[in-house]
Amino acid sequence: MKTYLDWSAYDTYGVGDAYAGIPATGGNYAKAVAVCMNNHQCQRDGKGVMCPSFRITGDPAHSTGARVKAFKAALNGELGEQPFSHPDLAAAMDLCVSCKGCKKECPSAVDMTLIKTEYLAHRNAELGPSRRARLFGGLPDWLYRYRRPLSALVRWRNASPWMARLAERWLGISAARPIPLPLADGIADAAPTADGARGRVVLFVDTFTHYYTPEVAEAARAVLTAGGYAVEVLRPAADDAEPERPLCCGRTYLSQGMVDAAKLEGRRTMAALMPALAAGLPVIGLEPSCLLALRDEFYSLSLGPEVAQLGKQAFLFEEFLMREGNKGLKLNLKPISGGRAVVHGHCHQKAFGAMKSVKKVLAWIPEFEFDIVDASCCGMSGRFGLEAEHYEASVKMGQLALLPAVRAAAEDAPIIADGFSCRHQIADGTGRQAVHVAVLLAQALA
Repeated sequence: MKTYLDWSAYDTYGVGDAYAGIPATGGNYAKAVAVCMNNHQCQRDGKGVMCPSFRITGDPAHSTGARVKAFKAALNGELGEQPFSHPDLAAAMDLCVSCKGCKKECPSAVDMTLIKTEYLAHRNAELGPSRRARLFGGLPDWLYRYRRPLSALVRWRNASPWMARLAERWLGISAARPIPLPLADGIADAAPTADGARGRVVLFVDTFTHYYTPEVAEAARAVLTAGGYAVEVLRPAADDAEPERPLCCGRTYLSQGMVDAAKLEGRRTMAALMPALAAGLPVIGLEPSCLLALRDEFYSLSLGPEVAQLGKQAFLFEEFLMREGNKGLKLNLKPISGGRAVVHGHCHQKAFGAMKSVKKVLAWIPEFEFDIVDASCCGMSGRFGLEAEHYEASVKMGQLALLPAVRAAAEDAPIIADGFSCRHQIADGTGRQAVHVAVLLAQALA
């Protein structure tokens, strides 16, 4: 069976351990599916991320374990000659939000997010991607080439109920949900100082930060500069075929199973990163799912041995600050007014153990009190909360813990969320505007 992703990391899996039956076809992909040991940790309520779809339904059919069983049936030939377009597999994957919770919280570390990407790639090959998949997946390209007309269309659609209903019928985008408005041309160019007292760093500005919230990148640059770093914004390599097009991790393409397009974006990003990798410079990202794609999904995109080095040099904003704080970094910060803050962690932050650094860095702000919401997925998950058939499920996920916690916060309390989609869900569900940690720290600079 042809696979679109590189599954060689699973080559030795199943040798000498008690696998629960490796499917007959699929090679290393089948081994990735078969790591599930049926211990039902994905069918529980309470703390942690996994599994948001089970938590809102209480139905084992919408758990990681049930999805594994569906994939085993597909790879064992039980779903016919085109198993990836079979309704049973579609039903099993319907409410999966690619939260990565199972990769951390499942004792067997089932990576259902990556398994889903492979599934969608095969489904696209059998049925072709839908209009909506092409729109969501190709967002980085659409924004680069048609940002201004897209912005006008989004503004019109958000203000017009009949346009919203038309978009729902034609594209399946929920009329009940406003679409984020692309506004920016991206972070302004600024040459870094010759050398900061604490050295040079590279800032990776993802698609969402570039076009929707460049203030987050500007805030991060201000904080890092105040900390003594010369900040260089990552730009395409000199020999890039489209040197003016912003860099992208490929996350939107991966979420729609458009693996070849994701590989192209990954190659562009790796080419741009080569000088930084050679110089040993830290690479700092702001959007959790995008930066962590460099440390995770890039291994599956066949981008070369340099990906391993990138995994050692790529940091989320708070991860880098915590590391440097352990080496003597001191930021001159002042207290911030407001009640006890509410902090929500992006699913991928929680899945990769990055919330410790968020907690540590926020504690640097004098007199700052906050609570980290013990929540599963916020329910937005990029495109999931925008899809008409998933809108209600998206809201239910938010209502499990996150949205009630935000509503219960004092009116002047800061609401903090690094994820772009998380901030979108919070704004829609509560009317409150959440901010990235970088923005909060920039406000606290003395």
